[in-house]
Amino acid sequence: MKRQSIRLSFPFALLLCLAPAHVPAQHQILPDFQADPSARVFNGRLYIYPSHDVAGSKDWDMVDWHVFSTGDMVHWKDHGVIFSLKDITWAVKHAWAPDCIERNGKYYFYFPADDQIGVAVSRSPTGPFEDALGKPLIARNEAGIRSIDPAVFIDDDGQAYLYFGNSSGRLAVVKLKADMITRDGPIQVLDLPNYHEGIWVHKQNGRYYFSYPSNRGDMIANLMEYSIAKGPLGPFDYKGVILDNRSRNVHGSITEFKGKSYLFYHVAGPSAYERRVCVEPLYYNPDGTIKLIRMSPAKK
Repeated sequence: MKRQSIRLSFPFALLLCLAPAHVPAQHQILPDFQADPSARVFNGRLYIYPSHDVAGSKDWDMVDWHVFSTGDMVHWKDHGVIFSLKDITWAVKHAWAPDCIERNGKYYFYFPADDQIGVAVSRSPTGPFEDALGKPLIARNEAGIRSIDPAVFIDDDGQAYLYFGNSSGRLAVVKLKADMITRDGPIQVLDLPNYHEGIWVHKQNGRYYFSYPSNRGDMIANLMEYSIAKGPLGPFDYKGVILDNRSRNVHGSITEFKGKSYLFYHVAGPSAYERRVCVEPLYYNPDGTIKLIRMSPAKK
């Protein structure tokens, strides 16, 4: 397992993305060919769980997952491969966008593979993780929704929710029991305005924020939009666009770290299969809405 440290001078002199002319440069924080960042804070340290593009690919045929961490948003450590398709028996392709959460001293890694969703567990946020069930937690096409892009959320009352899906305007969610590997009731389908895929859920000042790529962008899912709800199951009040990454396929997470909020997201280029994880600070208006984020320009 290869491990390496990366020095990136955020927030003052971050390494800039090497982007083609049609994609504005952003603050890149991870090596090339990382995408779909799920950012989590565990014990005062920030961890990013991305998917891992394959150089030269003509499809999203990823096979494993890394995790990166930082204590200061300057020095990033690549902890290497923490889980891969070789670690499961029920899927052989498409190791796509994951998520991870901690509960009772264990770390639960939710991952899609071959249009199914599984869960792996570890005693460490950096793994190694082991398949907890030996089978999918969410089977292919349950509730008529494509089973990809899991995102997990634990509410203040301790109830856990697993959100997922690729379906125009329809988001799937299922409650989880306290063991985090057992479903607690049926899958529910929620009507979420402009939703396409890549859901992320966070809570701020009693409001539930649902952020996601929409299906309205002119470059195929390049707009990240959001809705706000009073509860984890809606109903939803659509609020608008958070960011336009100006390249095919945006996907990201909103996380607070050391008192500041950030949007972690990816951009693509020169092909849709070559993506890079970037970050921008995120700010809220007094009414709780999110201020529009404009990607940082390249330094001259």
